[in-house]
Amino acid sequence: MAKNWTADSWRGHEGRHLPTYPDAEKLNEVETTLTSFPPLVFAGEARALKADLAQVAAGKGFLLQGGDCAESFAEFHPNNIRDTFRVLLQMAVVLTFASKQPVVKVGRMAGQFAKPRSSPVEKIGDVELPSYLGDNINGIDFTPESRIPDPERMLRAYSQAAATLNLLRAFAGGGYANLRQVHQWTLDHIGKSPWAAKFSEMADKIGESLDFMEACGVDPSTVPQLQGTSFYTSHEALLLQYEEAMTRQDSLTGEWYDTSAHMLWIGDRTRFEGSAHVEYLRGVGNPIGMKCGPSLTPDALLRMLDTLNPGREAGRITLISRFGHDKVEAGLPPLVRAVTREGHPVVWSCDPMHGNVIKADNGYKTRPFDRILTEVKGFFAVHRAEGTHAGGIHIEMTGRDVTECTGGAVAITQEGLADRYHTHCDPRLNAAQSIELAFLMAEALNQERAERKAEAA
Repeated sequence: MAKNWTADSWRGHEGRHLPTYPDAEKLNEVETTLTSFPPLVFAGEARALKADLAQVAAGKGFLLQGGDCAESFAEFHPNNIRDTFRVLLQMAVVLTFASKQPVVKVGRMAGQFAKPRSSPVEKIGDVELPSYLGDNINGIDFTPESRIPDPERMLRAYSQAAATLNLLRAFAGGGYANLRQVHQWTLDHIGKSPWAAKFSEMADKIGESLDFMEACGVDPSTVPQLQGTSFYTSHEALLLQYEEAMTRQDSLTGEWYDTSAHMLWIGDRTRFEGSAHVEYLRGVGNPIGMKCGPSLTPDALLRMLDTLNPGREAGRITLISRFGHDKVEAGLPPLVRAVTREGHPVVWSCDPMHGNVIKADNGYKTRPFDRILTEVKGFFAVHRAEGTHAGGIHIEMTGRDVTECTGGAVAITQEGLADRYHTHCDPRLNAAQSIELAFLMAEALNQERAERKAEAA
């Protein structure tokens, strides 16, 4: 357990990107209410995820982490949850079948509401207002009233997270994730993508394998691993007032856990020495992610690892690199070498989204798909060169047929961005682009496996 730590010790440290609530009494009431609410996840589930991630850190698996840039109250609908879950299942099957590695599935869901912003204010014309910080803090409508931080939004966020988790657990364990259903996971609007045919071919092979097992006397319907799947949730631990209120002490171990999600991560903007966010996360037992960008030096990374994981527990830390397509092959190796030299057991994951944002000619913020692919390829190339395991991917995506990232086999143009641009914050990959990315990563994992096999021969 962390020394000199309490759930509220973060309040004595520098807290960036935290809202200032005008009504302190109302904030205190909401925090007290949340403290009395049931946990959303349980300590044993967080420990199970940590054990899964320990296997990934050892080179025996792959982390697939994806979901909305920022969940919203307006888009909350069971079909949206189902469709994103379906695409993550498809991606996981592609990666598992092609690479012969288990895939740990973690959604950016059931809590990904708060967002750090590059500017505290937003200006439209001559009007300047506080920036939108996520639906659990303030509203997206560009009005003075909407942009006032309201603590009661945390209660609505808790309710939506609870309902989302309930549905995800039902999908994961109630038969929807049964491998016999693999053909039914394909969304109708993916049909126009050339990758739909490739996925269908793979689904046929999976069905044939299941038929073969049954013919040999192994009934797939009695094998739990084929009937359902483990699915975990995650979000950026940004709104510390909410995270503190959701912190509980495990009755079995006495350790403290953030019960708002199985996994929490710290962003590039809140990862610094003396940070309130680092102080909070060092004391909870959940698996922790940390974004690593161009501003992070090897020495600073090692100090951060010593703070967040002094016991060097495998599965505790996932390092999520986010450099940009043109910086990853120069910027990532020094970090990988430092961590390897010091023997920290980490999962290396790639966030190819946040370093590749551009503004289209028509004013839309977008992410070109070719830049996303280039960063992923660079990430895998670095790990092949360093002899380390490219262990995961962290993407902002949706099961909806949106037009927010340009390119891909579906060939979204800058002019086409306006067709279905629905994001509340940053542009997301749509379902077809996500499946295309999964096939690319499967090829890269196969190449890594082949090279390791050749070296061992």
